[in-house]
Amino acid sequence: MPELVKHTDIAIANEEDFQMALGIQADVDVHSGKLEREQYQKLSEKALAQYPNLKAVAISLRESRSASHNGWSACLHDREQFLVSRHYEITHIVDRVGGGDSFAAGLIYGWQALGSHQEAREFAVAASCLKHSIPGDFSRSTKEEVEALLKGGGSGRVQR
Repeated sequence: MPELVKHTDIAIANEEDFQMALGIQADVDVHSGKLEREQYQKLSEKALAQYPNLKAVAISLRESRSASHNGWSACLHDREQFLVSRHYEITHIVDRVGGGDSFAAGLIYGWQALGSHQEAREFAVAASCLKHSIPGDFSRSTKEEVEALLKGGGSGRVQR
């Protein structure tokens, strides 16, 4: 993986990916159910320092309270600033498989189509959040459904 990352613009991963695939360590406890955001800033800074070609590092942040209840957010470091997304409490998870892929796809879409890195990160987190409610390993959410969640549409009320 280190050889591939040398030719990468944007690294999208979780903390375990950075540690196991790239050997970049951070003092994080993923089993506590609560994440220390400053440790993820240090992790992203280490990755950016080790790989000067990277334009940004995006890290998904999962707080596992149980198999069916997770806190969900992400951070993004674009060499200028370290940004943390809105936080979602996902209860009654249907399927976590594909959540990371949905995050990556949402970030790639957002990076290309939206106005800022912050908007791209928020879109990615919302898309991945919705994926947790869908069985199977890929998301069936529409762009409009993701945008509705971003606008505060997570109340459960019927959208017409």
